[in-house]
Amino acid sequence: MTMNNSPTPQQAGDLLARVRARRPRVHCLMNTVVQKFVADGITAIGAIPSMTSSPDEIVGFVSKADVLVVNLGTLDADRRKVIELAVEVANDHGKPWVLDPVHSDYSPVRLEFAKTLIARRPTVLRGNSAEMALFGDIGETLKIETGAHDRLTDGARTGTVRNGHRWMADVTGTGCLSGGVIAAFLAVEPDAMAAAAAALAATGVAAEQAAEHARGPGSFAVAFLDALSALTPDELSLHGRIDHEI
Repeated sequence: MTMNNSPTPQQAGDLLARVRARRPRVHCLMNTVVQKFVADGITAIGAIPSMTSSPDEIVGFVSKADVLVVNLGTLDADRRKVIELAVEVANDHGKPWVLDPVHSDYSPVRLEFAKTLIARRPTVLRGNSAEMALFGDIGETLKIETGAHDRLTDGARTGTVRNGHRWMADVTGTGCLSGGVIAAFLAVEPDAMAAAAAALAATGVAAEQAAEHARGPGSFAVAFLDALSALTPDELSLHGRIDHEI
């Protein structure tokens, strides 16, 4: 089922149920600092993560995955080569993929690499305001600017997801994890706007629920994974806050 209209919290709940039913495989070329947290979060939402960046294995892993996430954190020459190969495989197989241009605003070399990847048409480009300000028109790719509220646009539609909690900014890897959750939802919904809005609402609602049981960022990180695992489609439909304009 494809959702061509602007996404709603009710559709988000439906997509969460579909992720849980299908358990898509998400291959992550991820910032090495946060690999375990991201893998745990993807598992908690109901998908199956894989994390290898071995040049000898990447073709096989991406070929068998449903979706790819490329994160430019902890970037080096070897990882660049693996990323280029992974993106080629994803495109050749018609698989959706998410690009997170982490710290492209810090490094001209990284920025140029991000631009070469964007030219290969990721399904979703996700970053903070400083990162996203570096990229202009990127065609049909869905652009997501994350922050206190997450703003999405595909050129025809614009939406804002207003769920979340301030402690998310105090836990390293919550942004990286959101890219992985977006990917999981893309695996079951080809409308990138609908999939991404649902994924961001899911992580935001889980963060709000986790904060009710946490005393600070440390306990919040654990509670956040618990909340992602326990989140139900009905809760997401009830508590998701997705605004949109045509």
